[in-house]
Formats: sequence, structure tokens, C-alpha cells
Amino acid sequence: MSILYTCCVPHPPLIIPEVGKGEEKKIQDTIHSYHEVMKKVASFHPETIIIISPHNTSYIDYFNISEGAHAEGDFGQFRAKQVKITCDYDEEFVDALCHHTENSGVPAGTLGQRTKRLDHGTMIPLYFLNQYMTNYKVVRMGLSGLSYQDHYHLGQLIRKTADELNRKVVIIASGDLSHKLKESGPYGYASEGPKFDHKVIEALSHGNFLDLMTMDYGFCERAAECGLRSFIIMAGALDCLSVKPTFYSYEGPFGVGYGVVGFEIGEKDPTRNFGEQVKKYEEEKILTIRKAEDPYVRWARNVVESYVMNKTVPALPSKLPESMLKNRAGVFVSIKKDGQLRGCIGIFQPTTDNIALEIRNNAISASTRDPRFSPIINIELPKLIYSVDILGEVTPATYEELDSQKYGVIVKHHEKRGLLLPRLDGVDTVAEQIEIAARKAGIYDDEDIELFKFEVVRHY
Repeated sequence: MSILYTCCVPHPPLIIPEVGKGEEKKIQDTIHSYHEVMKKVASFHPETIIIISPHNTSYIDYFNISEGAHAEGDFGQFRAKQVKITCDYDEEFVDALCHHTENSGVPAGTLGQRTKRLDHGTMIPLYFLNQYMTNYKVVRMGLSGLSYQDHYHLGQLIRKTADELNRKVVIIASGDLSHKLKESGPYGYASEGPKFDHKVIEALSHGNFLDLMTMDYGFCERAAECGLRSFIIMAGALDCLSVKPTFYSYEGPFGVGYGVVGFEIGEKDPTRNFGEQVKKYEEEKILTIRKAEDPYVRWARNVVESYVMNKTVPALPSKLPESMLKNRAGVFVSIKKDGQLRGCIGIFQPTTDNIALEIRNNAISASTRDPRFSPIINIELPKLIYSVDILGEVTPATYEELDSQKYGVIVKHHEKRGLLLPRLDGVDTVAEQIEIAARKAGIYDDEDIELFKFEVVRHY
């Protein structure tokens, strides 16, 4: 077995004494756990350390794998420039892994590296590991905005590469947990924060990686999590293998969750095929959603499928509800894939004779003309989830009259105008709603604005 051991560790900079200057004493359990888990790593005498860091170069649709022969970094951004970390990369492993990702269709490789300097998500684990061993090489990679399944698949390819090269490998999944555990913390408090940390620690402590991969994307975003995708890549490398988890510690005194868990690896276990299990789970979930679609959403989906597959604009069906054929309103069509936005286009005032035509126009635009995304292709259609927002009357509003969960907002400065719908994941306050809408319109902080509100009927 080429993968010898794996672990999940946090990366708070103040855990380094030269950075913490005494504050690190408040997370002594984490420091002790770090030493214990790195002693364990060193006991396997690995040739290569795979480090997965959320603070390495990351893209929405691509995994960056660091290239080159050598890298270095320091803690200068944390006022401890004297603490330096260096490492040599395993170039043979990187080349072989990139070969597998290219052949398997996983969008990963060495393109787009923004800086060659090591990030703190990489340096902190190495700082502790170097106290117990130094004769190893590193493969360093970042995360992406792609699905949990894509991260898991990348982990599977890491193991395939290790096996083919007969390389002795340890995987370190670097990542903090929620950043919203306390009002006094740097990112404030969200009720999802402690719940997220409990779920993740419970799943890791029992080796139940399926629970990690079926967590709701919106819930995770509201928790302001950091390391979940690191842990899922690690889990992919353990596909169909039994594991013996060791829970070392969990702390969150500064409002950010820090967990340490290690995994000894056992024999093959075909029941732990979590990649296949989550694929089935997602298929069943989408089937359930499709069965519950109302006519508004079903029409939007039919439009997208017809246009993407056949490049044809479908005629209006004969049996649409009267409300769609006789009423006029502004309409937004939103499309999600794997919990992530895949397209959203709409207009706040009607431009056609009825709502059905507005849905058709905006469904086509959301799937093929949203400038933030590439056009949707055939293979994606089975994974897509749709919603349709029907906008009510737009009226002037004061700040006090707004409610990010009830009203959409329009922010206007002369001819510049930005709109944001209500009840969006990660947008919890009126201030956030206004700031995002203004930014979309290119309105600056020092420019006077007018505010407008509207209600929305959302169809799923």
C-alpha cells in the first residue's frame, strides 16, 4: 500500500510561537496534537508528503498543483519573517499525477500558479513535521470551486499515482473548520458554525466520509468553513479502504475551529466506495427535485434542455397555467450544479407579453450567456437544478424598510443600477445585500445611491 497514513490538521499562524507571542498557549491541545500526529507521520518514513492547502492557488474550475523543483516561504505577513520553511517538490509525482488528471478529465495541473512562495496552510504542517523528519519531498496543491465529487476523484488519482510509482506517501489535509464560532471572533458568529464543526469532527472521528460529501453547500458557506474540500480530497485517496481514525483534539477559543484527526489505513473494503455512494445520492436527490417541480420550473428546465441539446427555441406548451400566460412580470432564472451557481439571468421589468416568454428568454440566457460562466453543455444537464423568481412591483425604499430575506434590492446611482434577489446563500444582512448590488453596478462607496425594493415569489 503506497498511501501509508493521512491526517487532517488546522493552520492557525499564531500556533507558531514567534507569531503567537504567548497567544498560542490558549490552544495548547492543538499544539500537543500537532506534535503527536507529526510524530506518527515521521514513524512511517514517507518519501513524499502530499499537502492540500486552501491557501495555495485556487480557481473556481481548476485544481492548481505547484510546479518546480523547490519552494520556500516565511511568516513575514504575520510579523515573523525570521521563521522560514523550504521544501523540495516531487517532480516525478507531479508529472505522473497531471498525466492522470488530463486523461480522466479532472481539470487539474500546474497552470496558473500565482506565486511560488509557500502559503501558511502548507508551512504550518511542515513547521511541525520538520521537528521529526526532514528527508522527504512535497507535492502541494490547492482546492477549487468544483463539486465535492471532483475533489474526491482527485484524491483517487493521487492514490493511483502513488501506487504506480510505488511511492511511500503520507497525505496532510490542511484546513481550519468554521470561522464563525463567536461574536468576538474575527468573522463574527453564525449558528451554522458550531453545527458545522460538530458534524465534521463527528464524521472524521468515525471515518464516515459520506457525511462530509453530502453536506449542504449553502450550510457550509454560511459556516464560513475552510478545510472541507481538503478533507474530501484526502478521503478520495482512501476510497474502498478501511481506516482507523484517531481523534486528537478540537478547539475554537478564537472563533475559528481547529481539529486534528489522523487515519491509519487498513485492508481493502469495497463498502467504503464513497465516490459511488455520493453519486447515487445526488442522482436520487435530483430525481426527487424533478418530481416536485412546479410548472414554472419545469418549463425553464425544458427550455434549457431543448436549447442546449438541439439549439432550438421551444414553442410555448399548450397546457401552461393561466398565470404564466396572462400575467406580466420581471423574471429571473437561476441554475445550480453540485450546489454551486451555474447561471442566473433576469430582468426586473417585463419585456414580453407574458411570464412564460420571460422564463423562456431568461432560461436560454442563464444557460448560455451568463458572462461569469461558460455555456452549459449536454453532459451537465442531468445534474442541474433550477429556480424561477417572479418579481413584484418595484418601489422606493429606505434602508430601514429593507429585509434581505423578504425583499430584493435595487441600488441606483444615476444610470448605474445593480439588483440582488432576496434569500441568497451567504447574504444575511441588508448591508451585505446593498454592498453586493452596488458592486455589481460599479457604484463606489462615495457615490450617493437610491434604494428600491421588490418582493419575490420563488418557484423551485
